Amino acid sequence: MDVHPRLLRVFVAVSEELHVGRAASRLYLAQQALSRDLRRLEDQLGVALFARSNRRVELTDAGSRLLPAARRALAAHDELVSEALGARRPLLVDVTMQGHDVPEPLARPRELAPDAELLARFHGGLSAGAAAMLEGRLDVSFGRFAGLPEAVRARLTQVPVRLHRLAVLLPDDHPLADLDPVPLSELARFPLDAMGGNPATAEWTDLGHRLAEAFGLTIARPRATPVGPEEMGLYLRRHREPVLASAGIGGIPGAVTRVLSDPVPLGLKSMVHPQGLRHPGLAALHAAVREIGGARGWLRRPPDSWLPEPDEAFLPDRP
Repeated sequence: MDVHPRLLRVFVAVSEELHVGRAASRLYLAQQALSRDLRRLEDQLGVALFARSNRRVELTDAGSRLLPAARRALAAHDELVSEALGARRPLLVDVTMQGHDVPEPLARPRELAPDAELLARFHGGLSAGAAAMLEGRLDVSFGRFAGLPEAVRARLTQVPVRLHRLAVLLPDDHPLADLDPVPLSELARFPLDAMGGNPATAEWTDLGHRLAEAFGLTIARPRATPVGPEEMGLYLRRHREPVLASAGIGGIPGAVTRVLSDPVPLGLKSMVHPQGLRHPGLAALHAAVREIGGARGWLRRPPDSWLPEPDEAFLPDRP
């Protein structure tokens, strides 16, 4: 029996989503093609892997037994491909967005491993990046690891990179624009936009909700998410609600960035990649993050600061 890895990827995606439509979207497949692959796998194995109804999909006992083995098989397959290609395969790194602080360490690993090719991507959103990594379309991403579902985190490796101050993006004529920093008590006067309409950044929206719960803020209703600085500027002028951001974000026409205070709210940015991934560029990236982050105190926590409890669990004992 020769089971194609594509069929196992379809099975794992449906097992994790328990929804054919979401699994098909995650794998960029038509639902008809995904269902066909599932039937082919069940026919090859001679067992039903899912119990289906009009409203839900559930694993059968056979499906539950197969799931951990399928994950191991896919991990071994990906490792085989990685080892075969070695340094000839580029390391695909999603650095969230151009002009932000994460791309800085990319220059150093290129010096440490000059024969390895690192290619930067600017897709944005660790939730989307995690899905792409588990499907073999991306190698490394950066973002808030604690905001990912536990089942997804279990298949990934994370390295804490940086504690960063939280801020808000504002139209330059907003009532809060004259405050720098903006106390959280003042921010409570306005709904906070945590980009709830963007599933690619679900981990960031979760951070906004935790901040709101801790400090009595109101979360704005979800909206379609703008893409690019110009669109973000138009979005801010139209809706005029503070948008949760990291300190240092800039280049938005007609907008200002103001850090938050009293206390200082923080986010934890981690480097994330699939477990077992091997690549000379990845080893160099690890070394560069430790070197630059250590020299600049990126994990040094300021006094009178707030970090969500789930994120604190991923901080190293010593920066």
